[in-house]
Amino acid sequence: MEIRILETPEEMAQVEELQRIIWPGSETDVVPLHLLITAAHNGGLAIGAFEQGKMVGFVFGFPGLYQVPDGPRLKHCSHMLGVLPELRDSGIGFALKRAQWQVVRRQGIDRVTWTYDPLLSRNAYLNIARLGAVCNTYLREVYGEMRDGLNAGLASDRFQVDWWVNTQRVERRLSKRPRGELAISNFDAAHISHLYHVRWGEKSFVYPPETFSVPDEAMLLAEIPSDFMQIRQADMTLAVAWRAFSREVFEACFGLGYLVTDFLFDRDTRRSYYVLTHGQATLGDFTVQK
Repeated sequence: MEIRILETPEEMAQVEELQRIIWPGSETDVVPLHLLITAAHNGGLAIGAFEQGKMVGFVFGFPGLYQVPDGPRLKHCSHMLGVLPELRDSGIGFALKRAQWQVVRRQGIDRVTWTYDPLLSRNAYLNIARLGAVCNTYLREVYGEMRDGLNAGLASDRFQVDWWVNTQRVERRLSKRPRGELAISNFDAAHISHLYHVRWGEKSFVYPPETFSVPDEAMLLAEIPSDFMQIRQADMTLAVAWRAFSREVFEACFGLGYLVTDFLFDRDTRRSYYVLTHGQATLGDFTVQK
């Protein structure tokens, strides 16, 4: 696979076509060639992944500003990451983000932000577990009513993640020897509390509980469906219920100072969990203490 920076109209036309394949159903939601190339020639960044000369994935972003007490600071806003559906989970998304990380650091930028649906476990695993992004920002209806085939009919709530590209945390996740896989047994052995327990229903779908409470602990687990796209396709009422419940959970936790620091997909149970921490807590602290 070849990874390279995109600069030409011909390459941006391929990005347009990939968008139509990855997010089908709404031509008006496709970022057009002229905007892609204008951004790329004025501080933005588009990177493509190619197999045998065919573009199979891309990442696109542009410079932005965020406010700190002494004024605005520069960041990179990563707007889109897409890979052909048949090649998902093949490492292409990770390779594209790693290339983006390398270029953004050379530009002298230390923060990258982007949004994603917090109920999509595949995206959460890449963004939080593999890339080392963190999150304490929940955005309601950030894109309004969406019309593409993957998002239509559901509130466009999103996590906005922070990717601090010069930190040891991120460098270790992107190194040639990344950390090993974590399992739910690691957290159970450390007696990490679950914020709530899901219910099982028809078609082996998980249902959110009626209520939850946030215990006064430094580390917590919040479970989400591992198959939210299947839930959305089969039972929109259940998908809407998960959206409303997860909104309540994460807004409450972020309001209390918790930060999403990790994501766990347990391969034995096929279940997915966010790890929320308060302060500087790590799993090692609990293993030693308990």
